[in-house]
Amino acid sequence: MNVRFGLMMVLALPLLAASPVVAQETATPSDASAPAQDAAELAKKLANPISNLISVPFQNNYDCCYGPAGGGRYQLNVQPVIPFSISTHWNVIVRTIMPVIYQGTIAPGAGDSFGFGDVTQSFFFSPKAPVAGLIVGAGPVIVYPLGNAQLGSQKWSAGGTFVVLKQAGHWTIGLLANHVWSFAGDSSRAPVSATFLQPFLNYTMRDSTSFTFNTESTYNWIAHSWSVPLNANLGHVYRFGRQLVQLSAGPRVWLTTPAGGPGWGVRANVTLLFPRR
Repeated sequence: MNVRFGLMMVLALPLLAASPVVAQETATPSDASAPAQDAAELAKKLANPISNLISVPFQNNYDCCYGPAGGGRYQLNVQPVIPFSISTHWNVIVRTIMPVIYQGTIAPGAGDSFGFGDVTQSFFFSPKAPVAGLIVGAGPVIVYPLGNAQLGSQKWSAGGTFVVLKQAGHWTIGLLANHVWSFAGDSSRAPVSATFLQPFLNYTMRDSTSFTFNTESTYNWIAHSWSVPLNANLGHVYRFGRQLVQLSAGPRVWLTTPAGGPGWGVRANVTLLFPRR
């Protein structure tokens, strides 16, 4: 039951997210794909987490199976990325992750949970020109405890984040990382000290089709445990009327988790693109 529900949600939400664009101006076969050169350039910018491109990804995740009851978990991450020019040579890129979560029964008698998760907001100060051939950015990260007792940490946390990447030809390779510590919140809840590591590899073809592999590993320094999912995604940029959209999807395998963690999952992304004129 949980698996079927999760797969239905993952498959349906990309269509729901794209439908308002289609309703405004129905795409015809001639405009269903964005012009190849422009679309490929946009796809390559999306592979760069701190590119000068406004984007709003709707990331749909379903993972199975948690706890002794084998409950599934669906998580929609709304992830706007907004760059600002702050000087002749510097940008600041604001990346926000706002999760909405439905979690099935993970233990007998526990029941389902639905609500917001904790919101993570990162600020990357980035030179507009590459440094020694590398694109770099660094700055603070803040975690806002909006999640309820079942879905959030109930702790305010903050720390530092950085990204470094190289783009050459069709390839993008890089690493995004952060570390946060809790500094306020519910005193009855465990403190937070967590490191996030996201190495990523992307190959973008001339027609904007892209292949992405990454891990989104988290090390909990309090519990001394790793959570490591390996993700693979296939994406392509389309035009729905006047709106450019990247659609992507793929499986993931959890290489290691704390006791009771999931074993596998799927991900589907709908990313709205707003190129600067």
